[in-house]
Amino acid sequence: MPDAAATFRQLHHGPQLLRLANCWDAGSARLIAHLGARAIATTSAGVAWSHGYPDGDVLPTERLVATVGAIARVVDVPISVDVEGGYSDDSAAVAETVAALVDAGAVGINVEDGAGPPERLAAKIARAKEAAGRRGIDLFVNARTDVYLRGLVPEPDRVAETLARAARYRDAGADGLFVPKVVAPDEIRKIASSAGLPLNVLAWPGLPPAAELSELGVRRLSAGSAIAQGAWGHVASLAAAFLDDGRIEAPSASIMPYPEINALMAPH
Repeated sequence: MPDAAATFRQLHHGPQLLRLANCWDAGSARLIAHLGARAIATTSAGVAWSHGYPDGDVLPTERLVATVGAIARVVDVPISVDVEGGYSDDSAAVAETVAALVDAGAVGINVEDGAGPPERLAAKIARAKEAAGRRGIDLFVNARTDVYLRGLVPEPDRVAETLARAARYRDAGADGLFVPKVVAPDEIRKIASSAGLPLNVLAWPGLPPAAELSELGVRRLSAGSAIAQGAWGHVASLAAAFLDDGRIEAPSASIMPYPEINALMAPH
């Protein structure tokens, strides 16, 4: 696992933009890895929905740990876990959760500030790094700031506030900075060049294409919950049609053949 941690860290500094097609369970992780993903990352929303919980720090952590363990069983690429806000405001409790995730196979996490004070996230980052370090893992902590996503400050102040938080989180031990909903190229470039951390952005309407993101200095691009949302939408459409008239009608290209799925899930 230390090798996986080193590999994951290197992916943020290589020549290619790291693209993370976020999964939500072992099956989706296996499929995404099979398609050539260089690393696997979870979406907290997708994981929560798969267990029948809403997104938003309410998923029982033992369910998350079990999900990560299941994913680790079926993939051989580095795993990063979206831990939302750590499922607690207590940094010691967050550290315990992170330790369990590391034991389950994680070498990276996303942890967010949400609407809380930056110093709270800084404390969680520091304790998470310590907990992983005690297990011999150089955990990659991707600090998510919701300055843009939640509109925490007036629009003209968003870059400055993001950079101020980046400095605080970097000092606490963060390894990356995640800024969902930033889409303006000049703002992306400013944050990427000044944050002192590899910049992660979220696939969002209006975001420049991947090639341009690399030129702007972005190192990591996440799908977030979009793929899980697409899967739920497709299931809803198929199930509703079936319940209406008993038929399954969908373009053949949108349905993966049973033998192909079954072969994919077979032990390698």
